[in-house]
Amino acid sequence: MGKTWFITGATSGFGRAMAELLLERGDRVAAAVRRPDRLSDLVSVYGDRLWAAEVDVTDTARLREVVGRAFAGLGRIDVVVSNAGYGAFGAAEEFSDEAIDRQIATNLSAPIQLLRAVLPPLRAQGGGRIIQLSSAAGQAAFPGGSLYHATKWGVEGFFDAVAQEVGAFGIEVTLVEPGVARTAFGTSMDIAPGLDVYAATPVGEARRHMESPGGVTAGGPGDPDRIAAAIVASADVTPAPRRLTLGSDAYRYVHSALTGRLRELEAARDTAFSTDFAAA
Repeated sequence: MGKTWFITGATSGFGRAMAELLLERGDRVAAAVRRPDRLSDLVSVYGDRLWAAEVDVTDTARLREVVGRAFAGLGRIDVVVSNAGYGAFGAAEEFSDEAIDRQIATNLSAPIQLLRAVLPPLRAQGGGRIIQLSSAAGQAAFPGGSLYHATKWGVEGFFDAVAQEVGAFGIEVTLVEPGVARTAFGTSMDIAPGLDVYAATPVGEARRHMESPGGVTAGGPGDPDRIAAAIVASADVTPAPRRLTLGSDAYRYVHSALTGRLRELEAARDTAFSTDFAAA
């Protein structure tokens, strides 16, 4: 018997690719999306195997309501995929206060609140799988990405800790860290108005790339369908992988960031140990 999946942001990108793959193979999908009408083509083919509800993930009360209706109506949800999100680009001082609040609400607060909403029914049914979309940008950092990195690094820390909290209930968590894939992510980014002072800096160089036709994702190495298939396949791996890094670029970025931090840590070993109380 197939699984039942709950997916946010299922009308585009990885979410849409996952929904199509899952429905084609016979699973059920509950899609929590801002525009359910964008799934009408799938509803016409798969009927009631696709359950769709309208929700803005930043509306916590509505999100909880939709989660409750999904579990009540479908009986059991095996896999929850927290996929909704978008990218913001700019130097830290270029963002408006509203842009900062919106990015954090969508990319960090919403996944936290979705997790809090699904935990009680997952515990009640004896377990399940949570898949949180992070990014290679949750491990590596680049100029102009400070706000986006803040949300993804926050997601990484939150879900890493939660995985240790809920394992006793049969609930497993995977963080997915894709690299640059050829989706509409690049053209839907929120790019802050630039300050002239940054034009000749690494931020200015990155901005010119972001604002080129197709944006940052136009020539990305990642195949969205293959990434979606790898995410779906991870739900059958036991124990669940804590992190799933997808894309040759993601592997290189994350490997370089982690080895660089490890070198810095090892170089500071003597200083770290020197701050303990002296041995008696």
